[in-house]
Amino acid sequence: MQQSNEALANASAKELAGAVRKRSVSALESTDAAIARIEALDGPINAVVVRDFDRARDQARQVDLAVANGADLPLAGVPMTVKECFNVTGLPTTFGLDSERAYRPTEDAAAVRRLKTAGAVILGKMNVALGLGDYQSDNPVYGRTNNPHDLGRSPGGSSGGSAAVLAAGMVPLELGSDAGGSIRVPASFCGAFGHLSSFSLISLEGFDPRMVVGRAWAAAGPMARTAADLDLALRVLAGPEGRDAKAYRLDLPPPRHDQLSGYRVFVLTEHPTATADDEIVAAIDDLAARLERAGASVRRESELLPSLAASQALVERF
Repeated sequence: MQQSNEALANASAKELAGAVRKRSVSALESTDAAIARIEALDGPINAVVVRDFDRARDQARQVDLAVANGADLPLAGVPMTVKECFNVTGLPTTFGLDSERAYRPTEDAAAVRRLKTAGAVILGKMNVALGLGDYQSDNPVYGRTNNPHDLGRSPGGSSGGSAAVLAAGMVPLELGSDAGGSIRVPASFCGAFGHLSSFSLISLEGFDPRMVVGRAWAAAGPMARTAADLDLALRVLAGPEGRDAKAYRLDLPPPRHDQLSGYRVFVLTEHPTATADDEIVAAIDDLAARLERAGASVRRESELLPSLAASQALVERF
């Protein structure tokens, strides 16, 4: 049963995977629709800077075959892209650095392998900040990515391409990374959902253009258009890989509470080195009020809060 591109564009990753498993839509149909959206929308945005559409269609056909044979894939046929810093076999991994233009990895990153095994279809790679070190996504290899809500503004960085493609409705799910705001800033700039996972919860094997980094200096995390899709993707991505898998087994506990009334929430609207716009403060205040009405314990002061000025000064030193 063929569905419209608009219906597929508006579907969450969870909804798309469910439809593919039920065979009410094929993985190939979903993939073709996402490719059409990228080709129609991405020109002035410049988010999908590495495209791998032919292999994506091959992946989709394999997913359809697996589903027909009874496979229960959590991300069955979900078309998605990944941040440029994650290796995908045969595609460039440059971090936006001129010196790495020619590098082509021979293996997928561990996180990419997990996504493919779960049935996701990888369409390509998203633009990043130069060296993953800026709050905009611009570099000499791929150029500048623009915010789909306003092409004269930045989508943030370093996962700016990832947030932009979600905001534009090209794909429902993304793989990003974050050390100092690289998921959180673009998500907020573009109106997407992003999750900075605990360091090492998601393997960074295959995250880098050939550089030796030792233990994790960043964390991988999913980005999506719904919070439910973050949970779905995290359950696919989380867990040890390689030699770490010999040392421990991941067993994430269930949520501590199933109602907001069980949670404590800290709200911060002021910072000693920055000023928030009134409309941003109003939105946060409105959220705090709604959380209180739902029964959450909301606080705005805590002796546990470290010095924000000192923390900012430490970041600026690097």
